[in-house]
Amino acid sequence: MSVDERKIALALAEHRCVLVGEFKLSSGVMSPYYIDLRAVPSYPELFEAVAEAYVGKIKELGLAFDRIAGIATAGIPIASIIAYKLKKPMLYIRKEERAHGTQRMIEGVVREGDEILFVDDVATTGGNLLRGIDAVRAQGAKVNFTIVLVDREQGAGKNLEAVGVKLISITTSSRLMEQLYFSGIISKEDYERVIDYIRSEKNVQKS
Repeated sequence: MSVDERKIALALAEHRCVLVGEFKLSSGVMSPYYIDLRAVPSYPELFEAVAEAYVGKIKELGLAFDRIAGIATAGIPIASIIAYKLKKPMLYIRKEERAHGTQRMIEGVVREGDEILFVDDVATTGGNLLRGIDAVRAQGAKVNFTIVLVDREQGAGKNLEAVGVKLISITTSSRLMEQLYFSGIISKEDYERVIDYIRSEKNVQKS
């Protein structure tokens, strides 16, 4: 199934999941745009479209895996619906180890030799994905692929490649902004400002 990137881009903009302005990222870096997919599950039609985009890409590439892992927090609902649609077991990676009980970072079952497909919403540097990959590999599982809706093109692909993992994205920030510009959602000035930011080497971060 071919993913309709324009449809996804317009739906994200309509529900204010993509914004243009001035925003501070979790890394502390200022960005002229912001992608927040935490609101996606609040809109059933958008949630369905996003889930189908992931499922379509996974099937298109013929990815083989045993379990799906979601990254807290925004990656968890997305991973959940994908796992349900593909009838695959799911687990998720906490932001930090539990301070009580099992004191685990991984919630769910991981078995030695399992192939794990990691799912998140947006990839910037890939730091959260790398942390999760380290955790499941420590349990004897294998990770070769991660998939996100949007690659912000700020180093995640290279950082993941360095540990033998391929980053797959439904779209990239550049293509997302291109769709919004040609659809008249954002101005030429805003489009050029965001594209200049994306292309600027000083904004490519390391994990």
